[in-house]
Amino acid sequence: MFSKYKRFIEKHTSLNFIEWNIIKAKLKIIHFKKGEIIHNIGDTPSKLLFINSGLARSYLISEKGKDNTWLLYFNDEDSHVVNHFVVDYDAFIHQTPSQLEIEALEDCEIIATVYKDVEFIYNNTKKGDRFGRLMAQEAYGFLHNYTVSRQTKSAKERFVEFVETMPHLLDKVPQYHTASYLGITPQHLSRLKKEFQD
Repeated sequence: MFSKYKRFIEKHTSLNFIEWNIIKAKLKIIHFKKGEIIHNIGDTPSKLLFINSGLARSYLISEKGKDNTWLLYFNDEDSHVVNHFVVDYDAFIHQTPSQLEIEALEDCEIIATVYKDVEFIYNNTKKGDRFGRLMAQEAYGFLHNYTVSRQTKSAKERFVEFVETMPHLLDKVPQYHTASYLGITPQHLSRLKKEFQD
């Protein structure tokens, strides 16, 4: 049930039996159906959510009411990258209202840890504190690289990078969400897909 989560932690720091059992006691499984809202804009995130299976996306709402895909969340062995934590991380660590809405694009199984339990793990286990620091670094690195890519690479380069690093998402994510994630129009994405397949 929690094996993926344990493997993810142990990529960063080893756990002994007692440490893992302290962490495991704070975990809970939550299921979301496709189309369900996992988190609402304006709510303060009360849980750290690790995606065990499924696919989700977060998005921002513009002044004109248009939604813009911010990030995609998945934990898939077919991908060269992963984005495990389904959370507005900045809002979670500062306990402030989130600017992101998060929805399930597929049925999702989520491992949840409430904020006070995350703090307990960080403050009461050396490995937990180390893991928290490394996780923050990983979250920052992921967003840093994503933002730099959006600002410096052409639409074609961003598309190729998407296909090379997350190939399983091309057919799983609706085209208008993928286009929004890449910062291009759905029509432009169609042209790039056709060019890539030719």
